[in-house]
Amino acid sequence: MAEREFDNYLASSGATLEGARYSAWLAIKPRRHGFPVYYAICENRSFRDKDTAEAAAAKALADMTGLEEDGTPIFPEDYTGFDD
Repeated sequence: MAEREFDNYLASSGATLEGARYSAWLAIKPRRHGFPVYYAICENRSFRDKDTAEAAAAKALADMTGLEEDGTPIFPEDYTGFDD
């Protein structure tokens, strides 16, 4: 799991087992009050092992250009999360 700090939020990445495969996610947690919001990353992808899924989520966290006022992640235009 990777983390990145923003003014009003803490963003973290991770992976969750869904059936037989893993999905990558980002969690955006308010620094003061409120509940975390989870975002699926690269929803058209699934991973066979947790380490690969966590690496993809950490890369997505690093690729973010920032957060909207409400904590929604901002990615570069045409960002797909795929390296190819």
